[in-house]
Amino acid sequence: MFPRLLCDLWKNLRMPYNPVTPAILQALRAIVGAEHLIFGEPERMDDYAHDETVGNAGARHLPEVVVRPGSAGEISAILRLANRERVPVTPRGAGSGMSGGAVPVYGGILLSTERLNRILEIDLANLVAVVEPGAITNEIGERARAEGLFYAGYPMSVEMCSIGGNVAENAGGGRAIKYGTTGRYVLGLQAVLPTGEIVELGGKRLKDVAGYDLVHLLVGSEGTLCVFTRIILRLLPMPAVRVAILVPFGDVRAAIEAVPRVIREGRLVPSAIEFMDDVAVRRAYEYAGEHLPLPGIGAMLLFEVDGSGEAEAENQYNTLIDLCLRAGALDAYVANTPSSFKKMWRLRERLSEGLTAAYPVQAAEDIVVPPARIPDLLAQMDDYRVAHQVEVVAFGHAGDGNLHLRIVKGAGMALADWQAGAVGRAQDLYRRVAQLGGTISAEHGIGSKLVAYLPLVQDAAQVALQKRIKQAFDPLGILNPGKIFWPDAEV
Repeated sequence: MFPRLLCDLWKNLRMPYNPVTPAILQALRAIVGAEHLIFGEPERMDDYAHDETVGNAGARHLPEVVVRPGSAGEISAILRLANRERVPVTPRGAGSGMSGGAVPVYGGILLSTERLNRILEIDLANLVAVVEPGAITNEIGERARAEGLFYAGYPMSVEMCSIGGNVAENAGGGRAIKYGTTGRYVLGLQAVLPTGEIVELGGKRLKDVAGYDLVHLLVGSEGTLCVFTRIILRLLPMPAVRVAILVPFGDVRAAIEAVPRVIREGRLVPSAIEFMDDVAVRRAYEYAGEHLPLPGIGAMLLFEVDGSGEAEAENQYNTLIDLCLRAGALDAYVANTPSSFKKMWRLRERLSEGLTAAYPVQAAEDIVVPPARIPDLLAQMDDYRVAHQVEVVAFGHAGDGNLHLRIVKGAGMALADWQAGAVGRAQDLYRRVAQLGGTISAEHGIGSKLVAYLPLVQDAAQVALQKRIKQAFDPLGILNPGKIFWPDAEV
């Protein structure tokens, strides 16, 4: 949904990148082996030309070549070559991102970490996992669970995403309110810099204030500062009991105002607080093939609590239900068996699929405001709908203020008008979000999708500071260019 024409103009006129030549191809084959290089096969390469960004199907860019290295040494050699020849390199994990972060907008070399997919160690003495960036997040969780532990940096796309992409985006998810986002659990990194150096940062230690915190500078850097080759993750004891509670409300404001009440008066922090507006609720139940539990639902909250035993969990959810009912909830439904728990969470987990199936033309937004401002933003959506002739569906993480908005083409709008209005709709939404103290991405990243809009929420000094950091790591600007902000001409 970014203004692609302007981005392409910038790319074509200002960036002094070189193409992948036969000599560079030969060198890449020598590094990774011919079987791990894809060139001249558009159908195979198309898999690497896009990610899962909703409503941005036009933002597909074929790489010139795909390489699939199998070690940090091979990645180092690739980046040294690319730096010497001034060829852009785009790192890629599972391709499950939703901001165009792994799309090779400048062509060049697509560096896939899919072969670096091992879980190297579950260290029970230090309560850490040592993994490669291509390891699937869900598999890490399963290995930890087998040892009575769990990895708490939980994104909603856990079954398909890779841990390297999670770290690159500092991914969050449904349990961020209690357990935080990915970055809280990253203790150490092995990474390859754009100039080819391999660095070891952090380790298995829980405390470290020696020098700048480079580990967490790289977490969330969206593949623009380095390529991860090994990641050390903190693990926690697995809660003995997890319970889900589905609570319908008559309206949005009552639902959102119940959240701080539960935390403050109940003196508890649920492990998840998910929000769905009335349209999202209807679509979730339709997609699941189920009937709404009762009429008049204007919004719904899905809570999860966990604890060390049945009594602790029961005390939490009884307190939570009592406070919600006093705040105006219509009812409450408890899922305290494995099957009912899974069924209740499936409503929320498959909601994105249901919305995609229901609305062929839409855009997905990942905005965040202070949690108490969610009702104010949603109230503004009535005016937004009228101004842009669209529908808006809202769901997300009520506890941390992160809303996923689906902007849906109005039934009477021509497709050409929808496409022509994309920039105006985005600018209007992001300005409203900024006025409420929010910003344009909470967990999906800026990538290439939002690159044109960063100045709406960050001033020139802040952007300039980030560009100086980029320059220090990547003097020639070869690593994942066109992400977060457009490169300067002199790079």
